[in-house]
Amino acid sequence: MLIDTHAHLASNQFSDDLAEVITRATEAGVTRIISIGTDLEDSQRNIRIAEQFAPVYATVGIHPTSIHEITETKWLEQIRVWFEHGKVVAIGEIGLDYFHPPRDGSSLSAWREQQMKFFRAQLDLAAELQVPVVIHQRDKNGESECRCDLLKIISGYEGRVQAVFHCFTGSLEQAQPFLDQGHLISFTGIATFSSAKDLHETARRIPAKQFMLETDSPYLAPTPFRGKRCEPAYTRHTAAHIAELRGVSLEELASTTTHTAESFFQLS
Repeated sequence: MLIDTHAHLASNQFSDDLAEVITRATEAGVTRIISIGTDLEDSQRNIRIAEQFAPVYATVGIHPTSIHEITETKWLEQIRVWFEHGKVVAIGEIGLDYFHPPRDGSSLSAWREQQMKFFRAQLDLAAELQVPVVIHQRDKNGESECRCDLLKIISGYEGRVQAVFHCFTGSLEQAQPFLDQGHLISFTGIATFSSAKDLHETARRIPAKQFMLETDSPYLAPTPFRGKRCEPAYTRHTAAHIAELRGVSLEELASTTTHTAESFFQLS
């Protein structure tokens, strides 16, 4: 039994065959899927999908590259209201993105400051509601400014908010400051790429209860599906590869990561 802790089922890439995608996941042993919100409209779609399909749960939140689209002044209150729904399990995907240029025509410094404003507001709400958060972080290639700024902000919530840093691709040393605060990381299909040697080492060395598995569907399909549309069933391929790296059985890895995900998202 596996849990795909990060998929984008509201993506238009799944509009024609979503039911079949979820069936294939179940048949592959992926019994639950966390579908991730990136803005108000997307979050609402994810809730509807979770209502329609029993294996699916939803998160709600504003992605750092979507902040310029938010014109609703009571956007944070809308996120709060959604937590009255029984299948909303986290705030996310939130965080910082220093890879993409400003999307609202502002200066780089103003764009980053606005990202931080949205990020802090959603962290404040998570602390108030006592719910976990799903964090996006992306630096420009070879840089670490985003990670450093994110660590400064999240450190102010230590003991009040637990986060998962999704699609982690760095070293264990880079992850350690977040792990030391009680947060988690999650691995995508990138962990199966032959070129990702450093990430293989991270997956091999990280303590068993400090990571989860995800697909980031429809993106980042694992080997042997690289370059094709990713879907939650492929969680199994990533799990099998990481189990091999760690020298454990697929069953053991599935059991451990499922328990971690159940605890993090407070799933029954």
